Amino acid sequence: MPGLFDPVRLGALDLRNRIVMAPMTRSRADEADCPTDLHVDYYAQRADAGLIVSEGIHPSIEGKGYPRTPGIYDDAQRVAWSKVTSAVHARGGLIVAQLMHVGRIAAEANRPAGTDIIAPSAIQANAKLWTATGMSGTMVPRALETSEIPGVIEAYASAAARSIAAGFDGVELHCTSGYLPAQFMATGTNRRTDGYGGSAANRVRFVVETLEALAGRIGAERVGFRICPGNPFNDLHDEDPAETHATLLDAIDGLGLAYCHLIAMEVPQGLDHRALAAAHWRGPLILNESIDQTKAEALLAEGAADAISFGRPFIANPDLVERFRNGYPLADFDPMLIYAKGARGYTDYPTFEDR
Repeated sequence: MPGLFDPVRLGALDLRNRIVMAPMTRSRADEADCPTDLHVDYYAQRADAGLIVSEGIHPSIEGKGYPRTPGIYDDAQRVAWSKVTSAVHARGGLIVAQLMHVGRIAAEANRPAGTDIIAPSAIQANAKLWTATGMSGTMVPRALETSEIPGVIEAYASAAARSIAAGFDGVELHCTSGYLPAQFMATGTNRRTDGYGGSAANRVRFVVETLEALAGRIGAERVGFRICPGNPFNDLHDEDPAETHATLLDAIDGLGLAYCHLIAMEVPQGLDHRALAAAHWRGPLILNESIDQTKAEALLAEGAADAISFGRPFIANPDLVERFRNGYPLADFDPMLIYAKGARGYTDYPTFEDR
């Protein structure tokens, strides 16, 4: 029976253990959307994880929605990220870049003036976003023309190539939380009448084509994706998320992708996420959402997943793997410092031995 500390292969990624650090926005990038020396320390501190999935990284300036989030759309960002990946690799770790385009979940104050806010359809999100001057509502997005969609997909593919050049071991496509891929898939945000709207097959087409483009650029075995069928976050609604995601998984199951990163949270529709994935996905599976060590070991033992990802436990426990291994208690994080500036609440949490 596999356990948390056993190695596992996900596509081209050889993990030394099955403990994955989930992506978490921490809002510490500089004004040029570059990671800083703080990021180098933060990720290196947590490199004992079998795999680190980075915070969401926007593939283009149109993909940025929040303040102080990093990008991977220019060479300065590539160079800055290379310092992070080098530090992780120096400690024997692996790290993939999560590519996150927010689509309509954006505030003008968080981006350069005149930057387009784009989405499948011109439907404003009922959501509030933090900006430097306080909370802000979203704007009505501009619906993408059919002819523009290949360019958006190309931006993702270019970001993937730049990620590999920066030393990342792969990329993960963020397909949930109400962001652009999820907006294409959901009936509540996609009212298109072209080949990207209407039927479930048409609505998942953007995600399928993006994953195909990523695979074509860096190799399918280095591409993962993250989903959470039925997740209502950021004003997302789909009439039948089970059908939508079954259609998606059936369409991409044969691509040879590295993994599916499934958030198995409770949703209004009461979906059984694990059953849905088991019926429509034959590749490696990473499970996430409020899973403690005991539950993680049980899930691995029963073959429900190949690896388990942990998010918030990694915030205050840079040595989470060793705490699990030795049965040490976990430290609590300060929720007021999750998105703050500077090292406090970011890189200053001690290990158990140094506390």
